[in-house]
Amino acid sequence: MRTPIVAGNWKMNKTVEEARSLVFSMSLKLREIEGVDKVLCPPYPALLAVSALLQGTDIGLGAQNMHWEEKGAFTGEVAPNMIAEFCQYVIIGHSERRAYFGETDETVNRKLHAAMSHNLTPIVCVGETEDEYESDRTGEVVRRQISLGLADVDPAKAADIIVAYEPIWAIGTGKASSGENANAVLAEHIRPALAELFGGDTAQAIRIQYGGSVNGSNADEFFSQPEIDGALVGGASLKKDDFIAIVQAAAK
Repeated sequence: MRTPIVAGNWKMNKTVEEARSLVFSMSLKLREIEGVDKVLCPPYPALLAVSALLQGTDIGLGAQNMHWEEKGAFTGEVAPNMIAEFCQYVIIGHSERRAYFGETDETVNRKLHAAMSHNLTPIVCVGETEDEYESDRTGEVVRRQISLGLADVDPAKAADIIVAYEPIWAIGTGKASSGENANAVLAEHIRPALAELFGGDTAQAIRIQYGGSVNGSNADEFFSQPEIDGALVGGASLKKDDFIAIVQAAAK
């Protein structure tokens, strides 16, 4: 059995003080929920403050991005060893990074290897645009993102990777995929692509989240599907009651 994992991607929201307030408001309830891994991913400035609040809890901390180099003249970037001082997880290749900041399958792969070399658990995002979805290219796109983004990973370590399937047309739009359709993408394309890289047993061990307008009202629909192992949550992770409800749904 794969343990469900729910990660809240706060994106570019919450000052340090607002981040503290949100964590205070929901950490006790989150800690009461068993059977699911819980992760908070605030912006960089809040990582230290949130890390302090999560000490001694079972709630993990993740960064939203990182560079693949250890150090150097990369103004505005953050190195993996800097992330690893505070975090256990890092999001890699989010669609917003791909769309707005030039992320490619190659840079995703570089970041993945850097993260794993620092014992960070990578949450690798894949997903198709609306045009690709409407032209029936979903399978082609996500298979390419898996084969290139996860290339050259040691199969013995591959089970530590988390994949997040996020149809880009559903992120922040309020248009969530149906649970059945999302499950089909995982079953027919993503897990088979993982099996081609790492073998069937490892592919079955890798956890795959769904992301894209997940909220407290529709989480049950996704988590009832056999291939979906949790969620990468955007806007709803900024709402205490919604995020708690999503984690509770994943634990059922």
